[in-house]
Amino acid sequence: MKNLKLNHTFKVLLGIMLLVISYGISGKETRLEASGSTIGAKITGTVKFTGDPPRMRDIDMSDEPVCVHKWEEWGMASKSEALVMGEGQTMANIFVSIKSGLAEQTYAVPTTPVVVNQEGCSYIPHVFAVMKGQKIVFKNSDGVLHNVHALPDANREFNLAMPGSMSEAPPRSFRKVEPMFRIKCDKHPWMLSYAAVMSHPYFFVTDRDGKFEINGLPAGTYEVEAWHEKLGTQILTVTVAADSSETVDFAFSR
Repeated sequence: MKNLKLNHTFKVLLGIMLLVISYGISGKETRLEASGSTIGAKITGTVKFTGDPPRMRDIDMSDEPVCVHKWEEWGMASKSEALVMGEGQTMANIFVSIKSGLAEQTYAVPTTPVVVNQEGCSYIPHVFAVMKGQKIVFKNSDGVLHNVHALPDANREFNLAMPGSMSEAPPRSFRKVEPMFRIKCDKHPWMLSYAAVMSHPYFFVTDRDGKFEINGLPAGTYEVEAWHEKLGTQILTVTVAADSSETVDFAFSR
């Protein structure tokens, strides 16, 4: 009788051990699968200007004292944003994107809108991109009359008046994929922004440090394009393995 009880106890303990081992293995596999699908491959790099950069012109905003005051508060001179650089001539406002190499598929459209503010009689950000169908919210932090005049080719043009009393306009969106196009303000001719409409989420706009990072890519060979509003485009080819990282750097000049 005693041996039967011991045999039963041993079987119960063995069953518990097998259950724990099985749970541990399956749990580990689940985490690995989730990690792989979330991270993917990564392409990073830096964009720089080589040679002597041109001097950017000052912008006369004397017609809008509110905007002049804002730039004074920021401790900065209002200059053209056609070339914005950081230390070591790294370049801001470079639009880096995957030009080719992606499999044909439909990507989920982000539910978070892109916000474009008008402040200091400037568009912030100066360069941006959205996915097709993603909402864009235009704001007016100046309290003066602005108008958002979008000039696409493939999509429908619009001209949105925003008086000083309108701090935020109803969201807008674009239905068709389109490369960079201008958005201007007819009241303030120096105000320019550039927008692209994308079919996928693999893009990045550089800050003054010139760095970019495109995450979550499947393994493959890709053409990576860097765009600048005055200096045109450059394309480099890079191959990335699954969950790996590769670096490509761009250099623009006059």
